Amino acid sequence: MLFSEKLKHAMQDLHLNQIQVVGLTGKSKGSISQYISGKQVPSEATQRDIAISLGLEENYFSKKGEDVVVFPKKEVRNGIIQKLEVTEAAKILGMTHTTVRKGLQQGVFPWGYAIHTSENRWVYFINAKRFAEIERIIN
Repeated sequence: MLFSEKLKHAMQDLHLNQIQVVGLTGKSKGSISQYISGKQVPSEATQRDIAISLGLEENYFSKKGEDVVVFPKKEVRNGIIQKLEVTEAAKILGMTHTTVRKGLQQGVFPWGYAIHTSENRWVYFINAKRFAEIERIIN
């Protein structure tokens, strides 16, 4: 199955529209449109980032074959993946928020990422479910 097909399948199963995917992934509307249409295929690293942003297994897009599994719909609350704030993650990890922000900017944490905007600011996203799984946080 092609990347574009898997992305469309995930969007359908997660009840997400293109604008919501743009917001969750931090990618531009044009890029997401290109990915959905199959006119452009993102790098493997970008595919992994998109999968994590949508609350999917990080290898969702690279899996071979037709058997792709989207996390159950109950994992999505009102069409939006639950996020964790940087300060909350820092507190749980026993780190400063600055350390977590730098780690996200450098791509060292598998449960989130940072986007450098055109306004020379950083926007952070931490997938709460992936954070809990990877850091073995028990509710």
